[in-house]
Amino acid sequence: MNTDLLISELGQTQSLLLALVEDVDETTLRRQYHSDLSPLGWHLGHCVFIECLWLHEEIRGDNSVTQPITDFYTPPHTPKSERGKLLPAKNALLAWARELQAFNLHVLRNLRPEWREHPLLKDDYVIHFLIQHNSQHYETMLMILTQKALEEFRPDGSSHQTWQAMAPRRESVDIPAGHYRVGGKQPTAFDNEVPPQRADLGSFAISKHPVNNAEYLTFMEDGGYRRKDLWGKGGWSWRQQHNIAHPHHWRQSEEGDWYAVGMRGGYELAGTEPVSGISHYEARAFARWADGCLPHEYQWEAACRIGVLEQTGRVWEWCDNTFHPYEGFSAFPYPEYSQPWFDGQHYSLRGGSLHTRPSIKRPSFRNFFEADKRHILAGLRLAYQKR
Repeated sequence: MNTDLLISELGQTQSLLLALVEDVDETTLRRQYHSDLSPLGWHLGHCVFIECLWLHEEIRGDNSVTQPITDFYTPPHTPKSERGKLLPAKNALLAWARELQAFNLHVLRNLRPEWREHPLLKDDYVIHFLIQHNSQHYETMLMILTQKALEEFRPDGSSHQTWQAMAPRRESVDIPAGHYRVGGKQPTAFDNEVPPQRADLGSFAISKHPVNNAEYLTFMEDGGYRRKDLWGKGGWSWRQQHNIAHPHHWRQSEEGDWYAVGMRGGYELAGTEPVSGISHYEARAFARWADGCLPHEYQWEAACRIGVLEQTGRVWEWCDNTFHPYEGFSAFPYPEYSQPWFDGQHYSLRGGSLHTRPSIKRPSFRNFFEADKRHILAGLRLAYQKR
């Protein structure tokens, strides 16, 4: 993609962020709806700040925009719970964001010769980075609106369609042992995707499809949430402490039928759609119940690259391994994007969800969350180890 098209794509992501804030009131703008999520307005401001950080402070050597707001929009410096009350009024935030977003596109279209030599501009790296950064926050903002809907939803006694549980499908593909390439290449890849690796994998099988709602319902009806042997010590403790018994956004009608709540309120669940709203603990418990396992992310990527995985990009898919640096890892353009999360507590996810922007949906992209997180649109795909 040439530079002009990339700049236009960046502009599209800017517009998506603006639209989400334009559509809400002042309370929604600054309310924290989930302990792991910042207020909606903060995400817009943060994305504008990050654009200015790289384009103005780093490339142009001008920190006049970023210096006064660095502490507020740099995550470790201001707790999530404090961010809402420090936001400006909605109209002021939007005016500020629109002006700077437009200026940032102007700067990219009119780069001075001395700026073009900056490493961040090599192969348009910084434009790719900003497109993907905005896209990630766009998806997070949709998560916030989903949490708002869940908090405000009140059942009205409506009846919901009945759908049937089904046994897990064993529609898998055998992957032979061998050397497989994993990882991405710059300028599109983030630092945790490079350098590309050679993964030496033993033979395994992997499901063609992610686990669907009907299969997950069978797990629930078979007592999957009550069987301690499926969960492991940490998972069982978490399940008991929070009284977890179904996916995060599922609700049950008075007649016993399951439906879901999304950004626009209640909606019918389709048994054939991939299950989402489950934690790594739940995904692993289901896999044990189904006599399978979660794939290692190298297995997932190898299978994706040879084209045997179906329905990718519908839900993020939990992998069995923790998020880790590839051999030869080097933080770029800043350590905080990946390095703090190589802590043994974050697990890798692959694929993307229905809300994930196309710039992120690539085989090598690595998402990462702690095992208890279920506000993300995450599900699973089964793997089977060969003996």
